[in-house]
Amino acid sequence: MKQINATRRLTVTAILAAMAILLSFFPKFKLPFMPSFISLDFADLPALIGSFALGPISGVVICLVKNLIGLFDSMTGGVGELSNFLISASFVLVAGLVYKYKHDRIGALIGSVAGALVCAVLSIFANYYLVYPIYFNIMSRDAVLGMYKALNPSVTTLWDALLWFNAPFTLARELLNALITFLIYKRIAPLLKGRKRDA
Repeated sequence: MKQINATRRLTVTAILAAMAILLSFFPKFKLPFMPSFISLDFADLPALIGSFALGPISGVVICLVKNLIGLFDSMTGGVGELSNFLISASFVLVAGLVYKYKHDRIGALIGSVAGALVCAVLSIFANYYLVYPIYFNIMSRDAVLGMYKALNPSVTTLWDALLWFNAPFTLARELLNALITFLIYKRIAPLLKGRKRDA
């Protein structure tokens, strides 16, 4: 039985990782209140589902596989993928850990909100120290800040941009992923766990 469970866990994790890879490429949505180089995707959705259904380690593994595959199409020498992994993994790890020890809807809600908050804070530092230094080799700092200033003239530094735009965007994105998970999880959980009825 343990072998069967391990095989199912590995198989479901692989399927969810494949879904995360697909969602990292399509669909992507450009938002009018964000700079054009930032888009919304739902690539963290399978990882959150995996974290709830199979445990936080599976969620982190899904994030890892997604970004390892992303290395083949990387425009940042792997820095963007490293940043994305740290941010996404923090979200699903915190959410999954809370849900593991409080295994009900309230636990899932608390975990999702806590994970999204941790993720948003971490995104500020990951973007400032990892991602944007790479972007500045492609576009000048003034050009990047100019795109933020066009949306909010009070932005004068990169810290301003990250606090006013990137962190709230990251928080909202992960909360949206959590909302979708809440809407579909009860229906798909038995399939993921190999049970005939919801747990």
